[in-house]
Amino acid sequence: MKRRELIFVLGRIASGFWPRRRIVIATIAAMVLLPIEVSDAGWLSDVFKGSSKQAKSSKQAKSSKQVKSLKHVTSRKPAALAKSAATPKRRTVKLAALGPVGLNPAALKPVATRCDPAKFRIVLDVGHTAESEGAISARNISEFVFNLRLAKRIEEKLKAEGFAQTKLLLTEGKARRSLVKRVAVANDLPADLFLSIHHDSVPNKFLEDWEFEGRKSHFSDRFSGYSVFVSRSNPDFKTSLSFAELIAKEMKAQGLEYAQQYSQAIMGRHQRPLLNKETGVYRYDELIVLRKTRMAAALLEAGSIINRDEELKMSSPERRDIISSGVAAAVKEFCEPRWGILGPL
Repeated sequence: MKRRELIFVLGRIASGFWPRRRIVIATIAAMVLLPIEVSDAGWLSDVFKGSSKQAKSSKQAKSSKQVKSLKHVTSRKPAALAKSAATPKRRTVKLAALGPVGLNPAALKPVATRCDPAKFRIVLDVGHTAESEGAISARNISEFVFNLRLAKRIEEKLKAEGFAQTKLLLTEGKARRSLVKRVAVANDLPADLFLSIHHDSVPNKFLEDWEFEGRKSHFSDRFSGYSVFVSRSNPDFKTSLSFAELIAKEMKAQGLEYAQQYSQAIMGRHQRPLLNKETGVYRYDELIVLRKTRMAAALLEAGSIINRDEELKMSSPERRDIISSGVAAAVKEFCEPRWGILGPL
């Protein structure tokens, strides 16, 4: 009788008379004392399944199932046994009695990286232009200035982490023309990731008047926080969403909170579908830089500059360091998933 058949019979007999924990002991003993072929591993599930069912039956039912099990094993057709014997013998893995179980060294190897950081192309798109400055902060500073300062810090951080091909994308001209141009540049590289850097404001209906340094200005302290946007029209939407999730997760890990107003009806036509209520990832299908790029793309609204308190934070080097560190961590995890679990090696 082959080892597999003997162990199978022992398991069936044990499952008829002993409680489940004794079955486990008997099974381990059989594994320790007898060499086991890799191809014979499937019998364990049969023993455990059988014992689970029999534990719920009466003693008479146990005896009956034991007899049936023995008949089933002893009545195997000679042809089936011959076919099993004819199968080429696989490498036998022996387990030393009461010793540690040896693992295949290949199973311990780290997960293969998804990219080479030195060759990985990341485009950091500086939102808006000097001619089309975007939103104006509560203290009359253009969004473009905030975007450029933060994008440069992110670029420095990524290059310091080994992403030497990071490219800062600065465009000129009016809004629509500059949008088309930046998409064309990214597609011509071609880039592996595209991240557009912005700072948030609010719809005009939420603005309030105030004066700063003798100049009339506007503010809204009602909303604050970062947000990350993706477009379902992007040709690689699934990857874009994964990248956006990583960015948002890192922003939250840095202690930042996301802007929740985009999911509210009060935003009117500016309301967006919230894809992740825990981290603040939204869908904005119409954004040109997200739907026209041929690589995974996301847009980060780093914070609100129309909120007077948050504007001061966004102006500080400390906040730029926090955000750039979060973006770098997200890119590293995107490029090499094991980094997010083990940390840099």
